[in-house]
Amino acid sequence: MHAHRGDRFMTQVNESGCCAGAKLRRLMPLPISEIERELVHTRRVRYEGYKRADGLWDIEAHITDVKSHDCTLRTGVRRAGVPIHDMVVRVTIDRKFNVVDALAVSDAVPYPGGCENIAPAYKKLIGLNLVRKFRDAVKERLGGVQGCTHITEMLAGMPTAAIQSLAGELREERPPGRKPFQLDHCHAMDTSGETVRKWYPEWYAAKEKAGA
Repeated sequence: MHAHRGDRFMTQVNESGCCAGAKLRRLMPLPISEIERELVHTRRVRYEGYKRADGLWDIEAHITDVKSHDCTLRTGVRRAGVPIHDMVVRVTIDRKFNVVDALAVSDAVPYPGGCENIAPAYKKLIGLNLVRKFRDAVKERLGGVQGCTHITEMLAGMPTAAIQSLAGELREERPPGRKPFQLDHCHAMDTSGETVRKWYPEWYAAKEKAGA
């Protein structure tokens, strides 16, 4: 018997990007598997942005790894539903995306007494800028044995999480007349594409046709 698609609801978004208020049955984004299968592992990664009263911003990333069955580790048995990894990293930034503070905490690890000891190394993030070669700097300072694989992985998502957190707080137009930062940084925001032609016509530049 095939599983039914989820009965959760989602709010319809209209052409302007605003919620239209209509409730639609949410469809599973991937095709339902024709092969019987069992969930054995769940990894969740969550990013949150906080606007602080002092004018700074906290961007936090949280990862958990949970098995749906008992798992035997070198350090003992981790029961089903008990996290193998439960880790959080926070960077505090200013409005120019400069990192002014950083903190990492590991509440659950596979090797207690070892994994969590690397947390102070993440102070090396202080002084970096999230939108200026941040990922390269992270690899140089915290790659491999210099850091925790999972905490360092989460840092790769910090730049876009920060941009989304500050969206609406910063002016899209960058003086003097520089184009909005998001243009030409992904497929939809290609300045020769239909999305930019429609929503940012002043920055639209059609590509010349081959042979023209």
